[in-house]
Amino acid sequence: MQKAYIPLMLIFLTGTACEKEVTVDLQSREDRLVVEGVIENGRFPMVTISRSLNYFSRITPEQLLASFVHDAVVTVSSGVQTHQLREYRTDTTNGIALYYYTVDTAQFHSAFAGQPGNSYTLKIEAEGQTLSAVTTIPDAGLRLDSMWWMQSGNSNLGEKARVLVKVTDPPERGNYVRYFTSRNRERFLPGLNSVFDDHVVNGTTFDVPLDAGIDKNQQIDFDTYGYFRRGDTVTLKFCNVDHNTYDFWRTADFAYTATGNPFATPTRTLGNIPGALGYWGGYNVTYKTITIPK
Repeated sequence: MQKAYIPLMLIFLTGTACEKEVTVDLQSREDRLVVEGVIENGRFPMVTISRSLNYFSRITPEQLLASFVHDAVVTVSSGVQTHQLREYRTDTTNGIALYYYTVDTAQFHSAFAGQPGNSYTLKIEAEGQTLSAVTTIPDAGLRLDSMWWMQSGNSNLGEKARVLVKVTDPPERGNYVRYFTSRNRERFLPGLNSVFDDHVVNGTTFDVPLDAGIDKNQQIDFDTYGYFRRGDTVTLKFCNVDHNTYDFWRTADFAYTATGNPFATPTRTLGNIPGALGYWGGYNVTYKTITIPK
């Protein structure tokens, strides 16, 4: 399920320690196009296009439906082939319609899936604007070696368990990962902080715990956050990504966790599509599954 983005705005800062008032200008701004585009190894590109929504307004299903941008001309090029995507509609289990662009099955001769080591150019013509961005599916990077579980050491958590992975980083610096988890064949969800790099662990093999992915549209129970349940079948989606994709999700994750915190440093989400919000990202995906016994 693709997620619509709502630009975050700084809503207040009033300092009193130095008897100095800080005022933030909350000017109204025009709607902007919001793009989420992904191409994975072995899969066709998928792009959603919508308009930004007012952060201070009450967001209804009708507003979300109306925010989707239709009839855009969306093309993806590998440098050898160019394919124009087609718009499709899907309905969620709770009755909300979602629109997205992906391979045009009527023009399958020009379609292509993502391949590691290749770069891909996205071009969008919509509502009088032309947008473009480039991403790369990394050829190699951090390697997922193994995955296991451990019983929670906290007796108050009952039958909760943590999942850990062993990862090897190559000697070359500049590798980036985003991860998702799925339990019991449900949809993949990212962790609260879903990306990490090799700045500290470069060239080493290391163990790291992975928090269970979350639905950021739901309230988080931080007493049990990060844990799986005994009896869960857990699938990890481990994705090597390029630096732009890492930067987008690093800043987006931080903005999400800092919302409502007056002491957090204001952060601008770093997209890679000039003239729009959002990103176009390439993912080199590895899957691994374990079952945590009851």
